[in-house]
Formats: sequence, structure tokens, C-alpha cells
Amino acid sequence: MAFGAGRFPRRSLHGQVAHEIGLRILGGHLAPGALLPSEAVLGTELNVSRTSLREGMKLLAAKGLVESRPKTGTRVLNRDQWNMLDRDVLGWRLEALPTETIVEDLFEVRRMIEPVAATHAASRRTAEELADMRAAYDEMAAGGDDPAAITGPDLRFHRAILTATHNELLISMGALIESALVTSMKISNASPYARLNGQVTHRPVLDAIAAQDPEAAKTAMERLLDGAMEDVRLFLAKHKEQPE
Repeated sequence: MAFGAGRFPRRSLHGQVAHEIGLRILGGHLAPGALLPSEAVLGTELNVSRTSLREGMKLLAAKGLVESRPKTGTRVLNRDQWNMLDRDVLGWRLEALPTETIVEDLFEVRRMIEPVAATHAASRRTAEELADMRAAYDEMAAGGDDPAAITGPDLRFHRAILTATHNELLISMGALIESALVTSMKISNASPYARLNGQVTHRPVLDAIAAQDPEAAKTAMERLLDGAMEDVRLFLAKHKEQPE
């Protein structure tokens, strides 16, 4: 199941180069340490100019996937250097590999950060920040059964909580994990279970932060994430049972 297929548009030739090679790397067809074919070979294979090819390689290098050296060529870097939280890298991983292989990682990252953020937000939030959370929640609730309508406000709700921590490093970390948030929300919000339970799980978080109750906010956020993970498991299990 390649849930992310088609979700990451390619608008330029060098973007197409990065996408094609990124898929090969994330899918395991180009292993860490592997030397990529020469520019002439890749250019012919992908039907792009040398300039587009080099620009595509720069994109991949910026994401920690490859390294180019004079005379020795371009090699795939070790996995511990890959920026797994980059939006494109996540997309390529979802497109190249079964969704189940990444879902657990995404929720593990969220569970490390968001309950703590909710705790701090409850004790530090301003009236304006609370109003931002309420607005995002109300918009998400108004989205009904439309995943496209609820993903945006869902993300804004969680980002508003991070902002309300007033911790610059935590806020910056939120920016880094935005891709993880978006990807996991797209998966969980595609589930009918999530659409039914979204208001139920988000409301206690909002209420606890409004009441400035840190412990209740932490517990509510943990339950929200646990519920979302269970929604995803149910959705993926159901999808597996259905023929392609």
C-alpha cells in the first residue's frame, strides 16, 4: 500500500529528477554507499539536461540523501544522515514503501513532543493563543466528513498549542515535525473512525488548556494521539482486507 502516491507534486525538471532518484533511495533500490550512475547515463535515462540533473542532485544533497565529490561521483549517504522529517523525503518513503512501516515512527515522534507541549501551553497560553486554538477547533468541527477540510485546521490546532508553550526551541521543533504532523494527519483523517472521533478527542485538550490545567492537558493529548493511532491501525487493517 503506497498511501502517499500522488500527494507530492513535481513542478520542475530538477524536482522530477529529485523525486525519481529519491524514490529509488527510499525504496532501497539505491543502498547507502551506492555510487549513482554517471551524469551522462542518468541524463539519458531520465531525459533531462545536465543542468536539471545537477539541480536535482543539489536538492537531494540538501535533504541528506546524497553527497557529490569531484572525480569520485555521487554516492548515497548513510540512513542516519537522511532528513526523514523533510516533506519530500516522507512522501518518497510513503510512495516507495508500505504505509505501515512509517506510521508507528510518525506517532512516536508526536507522542514525544505534543503531550509536553500541551502541558506547557495550559500554564502559559494567552487569551489570544487560546482564541486561535478555538478557531482552529471550530473550523475542524465544521469540516464534517471531508478529510481535505479538516486536515488544515487540525494542523493549525496542534501548531497553536506549540506556539502557546512560549518555548522557542519547542516551537522550532514543531516546525521541523510539521511534515510528520501533516503526513500522519492525512493518513488518520482519511479514516472514517477519525472523522467521527476527531471532535471528541480534541475537545478535552482544548478545555484543559482553557482551564489552565497542565496535567489534564497532557492526559487529553496522550489520549488524542492514542486514539488517532488506533484509528490508523483500524483503517490500514480494513484496507488490507480489501482487494486492490
